Amino acid sequence: MTAFNFGVGSLWAARTDIANPTPAQFGTLQDISVDFDFTSKPLMGQYQIAVAVARGGMKVDLKAKSATINSGIFNQSFFGQTQTVGGLTTILNEADSVPAVSTYTITVAQAATFKADLGVVYATTGVRMTRVSSLTAVGQYEVNTSTGVYTFYSGDASAAVLISYSYTTASGSQLITITNQLMGAAPQFQVNLTNTYASKLLALQLNACISTKLSLPFKNEDWTISEIDISAFTDATNTLGTLTITDL
Repeated sequence: MTAFNFGVGSLWAARTDIANPTPAQFGTLQDISVDFDFTSKPLMGQYQIAVAVARGGMKVDLKAKSATINSGIFNQSFFGQTQTVGGLTTILNEADSVPAVSTYTITVAQAATFKADLGVVYATTGVRMTRVSSLTAVGQYEVNTSTGVYTFYSGDASAAVLISYSYTTASGSQLITITNQLMGAAPQFQVNLTNTYASKLLALQLNACISTKLSLPFKNEDWTISEIDISAFTDATNTLGTLTITDL
């Protein structure tokens, strides 16, 4: 019977270069494309039309767009580096007020795990203050990154300010530490793509793959749809993979 295919299907990636890999599924898929692309070489004589055409090398590329932001997918299929529980979180415009009396200091809410200063603005005007190592004028501030304590000039006493900063968390997130790797290093993984329509199956397995590009497009009033580009090659047995089609 004639087979048709409809929809985007399901896609998994599982590392092949480490022991006991945990397969990661691409979630909320938007689009998948697989291209088998040969080069060709025509044999020309004295006439305009080739007398023979031979295949040259072939590229196998896969592109997948997924709306689910998944640390396992990113690390399994792209970074292949150390992943731990925890993370780095940003506080945007924490509302505070400079004390009216000395020492004119503010200890931010997440001072215990303070990581980095991201700036201070006046709450009423939005004017950005200047970070310095020694206070000499209104509009300046110091910050101790070891304690999360901000110190302001006496002339800014009672001023309402908005403080932005980052801090570390021990749970609730996954942290991928991205370090500089030697040329050629990349996680290798197997890809499984499957889709069923009207009881007809189309399933593609690519045995050996690396990813070549990861895009995270952030847009105003729109979803972030991550896109990953994958290139496939043959495994140790010189096999690219398998293609299963139910068309009987």
